[in-house]
Amino acid sequence: MTQAGWTSRTRLLIGDDAADRLSRSHVLVVGQGGVGSYASEFLVRAGIGRLTIVDGDVVDPSNRNRQLPALATTEGRYKVDVMRERLQAINPDLQLVTIREFLTPPQIDRILAGNYDFVVDAIDSLTPKVMLLLRAYQKELRIVSSMGAGGKVDPTKIRIADLNETQKCGLARFVRKRLRKHGVDGGITAVYSLEETDEGSLMYTDGSNFKKSAFGTVSYLPAAYGGACASVVVRELSTP
Repeated sequence: MTQAGWTSRTRLLIGDDAADRLSRSHVLVVGQGGVGSYASEFLVRAGIGRLTIVDGDVVDPSNRNRQLPALATTEGRYKVDVMRERLQAINPDLQLVTIREFLTPPQIDRILAGNYDFVVDAIDSLTPKVMLLLRAYQKELRIVSSMGAGGKVDPTKIRIADLNETQKCGLARFVRKRLRKHGVDGGITAVYSLEETDEGSLMYTDGSNFKKSAFGTVSYLPAAYGGACASVVVRELSTP
């Protein structure tokens, strides 16, 4: 099999020119939890040639129900380190940068200094999420942002739309309101769900890393969100 042989099924579907465009593209994925880890893997399997992944967290036992790097054998390891091994095992020629830190507002400009063709926001904490989206938007980068995947069980209700057109998603509503205060009114693609959130699954956290609460999750929903995010990137970057 040729060097590009492992992408042969993708090339059969989208064509060589589109596949070559993906191989020359550089994507930033911020967050390597349930959504971001799957988005990263789907992008690499689609043939994205350069990837930068960001996450400062380590694998916790509670992650194992939904996060790609979370195994009984990886607990306590940094998620980006586990993902590095996995992604480079898929494509040894992948140009991969791993940033082992939580995204905080002062770090955003430094991280966004890379020459990215697309940004995938898979952050579940409101303040860093809003600041990342704001600065990426101001830099005129193409963005897809994952909204709330917690408290939901039905993947058939996942939708892709401009952030301003989202419905029935509390996180999207908060993000939209915050961004409008900064003059951002459209231009960010969002992955969200029309399903009502199960408020009974809410739990409160210690508030670290800007996260004060979380909803219960099921294995396949964050992965479906990650697939939807990856689809936006692949479809846009493979089109001239």
